Amino acid sequence: MTQLSTTAPDLAPAAVEAMVRRLYGIEGRTQPLAGERDQNCLVEASDGRRYVFKISNPSEPPAVVDFQIAALDHIARAAPEQPVPRVVRTLQGHTHDTIKLAEGVQTRVRMLSYLDGIQIRQTERTAAQRHAMGAGLAGLNRALQGFAHPGAAHDLLWNVATAHRLTEQLDSLVDGKRRALAQVFMERFKVHVLPRLASLRSQVIHNDYHLYNVLVAPNDQARIVGIIDFGDMVHAPLVGEVATAAAFHMAGCPDPFEGPAQFVAAYHAVLPLAGAEQEIVADLLATRHLITALISEWRAARYPENRAYIMRHNPAAWEGLAQMADLSRDTARDRLLAGVHIPTGATP
Repeated sequence: MTQLSTTAPDLAPAAVEAMVRRLYGIEGRTQPLAGERDQNCLVEASDGRRYVFKISNPSEPPAVVDFQIAALDHIARAAPEQPVPRVVRTLQGHTHDTIKLAEGVQTRVRMLSYLDGIQIRQTERTAAQRHAMGAGLAGLNRALQGFAHPGAAHDLLWNVATAHRLTEQLDSLVDGKRRALAQVFMERFKVHVLPRLASLRSQVIHNDYHLYNVLVAPNDQARIVGIIDFGDMVHAPLVGEVATAAAFHMAGCPDPFEGPAQFVAAYHAVLPLAGAEQEIVADLLATRHLITALISEWRAARYPENRAYIMRHNPAAWEGLAQMADLSRDTARDRLLAGVHIPTGATP
């Protein structure tokens, strides 16, 4: 939990602007952007262009930063049509630089292009938008197929495939009903999901494809123009990517499975889920809600000054778990896969 238990850097705007000027030759003003582990700044250059300047959490291993940079460069080469940020080189032609913070601790800094668009969370949910998101994630995953990097197998709590490592956090839940609810889904994960994961296909995944990190065009809110925040990328089972993303579509519909089912069907049409993946995708959807609830509760207590950002997905996570609590695994699976075509005679 090192990266989640270390405070993000907090350099003053003037210091950031001087650094950007020195490393990139860009004159501009900065303003803060939200972030969980890193210090993120919007840079508005004097020529009107905008960038995102990232100051890594000093506890983030250098190999992980290199991994994130390499992944974006890979996507730019393999699938240039993908609407992802581009890595901006320094004046020396480097993808990043190393700085010393006030305490003498070293960390890495890097610059990305800024993507214009509206966060999907600020728009009205529609079936067309969910279909675009599902197909868009499948396209991104196809672009990442075959990409490998030494930093891809890093330790990340936001990985549904390793949810069991959060078992000790159950005891920290003050509300007894919520603790009991979380225990049910943790046990479901350990019994029905964990033993199967090693046999499933894995690759580098975005792992944080939700309504804050996908941008759409102002005049066409079903057209994706940006996919941002690659800070939670990891090499993990591909089905975990689908389940993680689908979990964010449960809220906002009378039927909590309507949105996720539309999303999964669109994903499956581009990059089909195998039968073994279909069998546990609903379990992993619940697991994403579980780890969201556990990690956010723990971090909000530890960092109350950043509570609003940390807890932004917490209410929906608990709601999602409550909505799935009375459903059997088979029922949840069938409702999530309602739009997925399964050949006659096949079993999910």
